[in-house]
Amino acid sequence: MSTPHLPVAIIGGGLGGLTAARVLHVNGIESAIYDLEPGPQARTQGGMLDIHEDNGQKALRAAGLHDHFLKIVHEGGQAMRLLGPDGTVHVSTEDDGDGDRPEVDRGDLRDLLLNSLPDGTVHWGRKVTGARPLGEGRHEVAFADGSAVTTDLLIGADGAWSRIRPLLSDARPAYTGISFVETDLHEADTRHPRSAALIGGGFFIALGDERGFLAHRETDGSLHVYAALKADEGWLDTVDFSDAAAAKAAVLARFEGWDEGLRALVADAETITPRRIHALPVGHRWDRVPGVTLLGDAAHVMSPFAGEGANLAMYDAAELALALAAHPGDTEAALTAYEEALFPRSEACAAESAASLDSMFGTNGLERMIGFFTTGPAGP
Repeated sequence: MSTPHLPVAIIGGGLGGLTAARVLHVNGIESAIYDLEPGPQARTQGGMLDIHEDNGQKALRAAGLHDHFLKIVHEGGQAMRLLGPDGTVHVSTEDDGDGDRPEVDRGDLRDLLLNSLPDGTVHWGRKVTGARPLGEGRHEVAFADGSAVTTDLLIGADGAWSRIRPLLSDARPAYTGISFVETDLHEADTRHPRSAALIGGGFFIALGDERGFLAHRETDGSLHVYAALKADEGWLDTVDFSDAAAAKAAVLARFEGWDEGLRALVADAETITPRRIHALPVGHRWDRVPGVTLLGDAAHVMSPFAGEGANLAMYDAAELALALAAHPGDTEAALTAYEEALFPRSEACAAESAASLDSMFGTNGLERMIGFFTTGPAGP
């Protein structure tokens, strides 16, 4: 069986990969996406994203989708509440509709991008097992089903544990010291009215004692919660998450003495899932390698505490596609221009994320965040 050859192969069908394919398509450049999921509905995409005016929304404008994006914005989603461990509300702001970071459901945004692509752009069920250079900037990508493709330009948009990154860099994400336990409370207004009232209509933070809760209301009426705490990398392995009651008890033991309304975000949840937070080194970069590059988490996975992950992935993707369109016939010039801007941009955001992690989960995390939200980043 002959191996198909493609001008541009994008590995990973997340927001970054989809944005890259869309902006390339708008500029008349053909590409193909390969994603390990068996299909577009293989799993729920979940989670709310605040899409920033200075990067994520710029990417959507480049994709010709900004007007469509505005139609899926979650009204009220920019509201924010900050509480202490005793349930005291220290900061509360409403969504007046004038903010530059409107909230959108990740699944809705993914569908918007996916539906904007020509049929057949995404090849589902194609898990990458390896990639190798063929010379003169060409690469071969092998898949778990035994198939392979070759390409003139290989774009790694395949996330934190990228199979494409080793072509460029030996770096691997490291544990940040923070573990999440993710929970969902479904049909919150009717089944969990106390928690629904506590969270409000937008983003919610409760901090203290080097731990906390991060939560938001989803467009389907559920509450999506992350119990976050400093923990050894192996702590989650000591918890049996197949036993929901035991898992909840183990997590709640780390929040002893906290307000019962806050503890209910775990105690009353219908789902419970562990997550370790990893990051690449701040300032991760690589030497130019012909015919291959990275975007999004594959290039600069960072902790989520600056809210930049999805925005950067989309912006990287748009900037890469626009660079390719601006340098027809000279892929290396395009990749050089793209990476020269990518590296300082991602370094600044990664540094911000690392600093926010230290602020939120330090000994005075609550006080620092009160200062941030009331006086700005220069606050106490």
